Amino acid sequence: MNRFLLFFCLFVSFKIWAVDPFEDFHEYGQLSEEEIHKIHQGEMLYGDTEFGFIVSRGNTSSTSFKLRGNLYQDLESWRNQFKIDTLYKRDRNDTTGDDEVSANRIFISAQGNYKVGVKNASFFVYGDYENDEFSGLEFKSTIATGYGNRLYQGVKNQVDFDIGPGLYRSVADDETELATDEDATKTGYLLRVALQWERTVSKRTRFNQDVSIEQSLSGLNSRLKSETSLISQVMGAVSLKFAYLYRYNSKPEDDKLKYDSELSATFVYSF
Repeated sequence: MNRFLLFFCLFVSFKIWAVDPFEDFHEYGQLSEEEIHKIHQGEMLYGDTEFGFIVSRGNTSSTSFKLRGNLYQDLESWRNQFKIDTLYKRDRNDTTGDDEVSANRIFISAQGNYKVGVKNASFFVYGDYENDEFSGLEFKSTIATGYGNRLYQGVKNQVDFDIGPGLYRSVADDETELATDEDATKTGYLLRVALQWERTVSKRTRFNQDVSIEQSLSGLNSRLKSETSLISQVMGAVSLKFAYLYRYNSKPEDDKLKYDSELSATFVYSF
């Protein structure tokens, strides 16, 4: 996992002086993320919801549903962020002719950043919970705390980071085969690093790269989650989002693969 962190840091450093891949795009937007937070400061909740629904019939029969929410509170001393990410999919079994669930996942996270008085600097408290029916786990959760700040600020780019220690806990489901002396519940220490790169591409389009790394310090599984997305405004508060999600688990349960990926096109409603 260390090589992922090293690679990403080198990549960010390279972007500062490398040839700009977006230079051919026209007029850049005028509102930065900080300005958006300033506009909504003091409001109970603001942010966006994302949804997608696909039904396929014919040679391939499947139904997929995706719902995400990204909500903020920007108060005098605290900036809070709440996320929910769900995925549900059913596929037709050609042998039995029945529809079977092939994906069923819900992920919830919350983070509070306490502003310390220095621009963009804060202390954070983070927690998440994930229930994935096909992961081999009943659930897994993380709690972490630490320091956050802005790594880079440019005219069209900004890169923020969070880093700090935390705790990881997971419980294996009833179908997971365990060794004789293996406990179904695993708890250990970790180091969490999160990086968020936001790029204003044009007046209506932005590029986001979010990466989180949880490096186990107790010999348990380490995890990496990366989402690369391009969001373009369609009409008013409605945008179209194209995203690639990559998830890596160094020690998956049972015979699961160490990684999985997801390519999606969804609508986003901002409020």
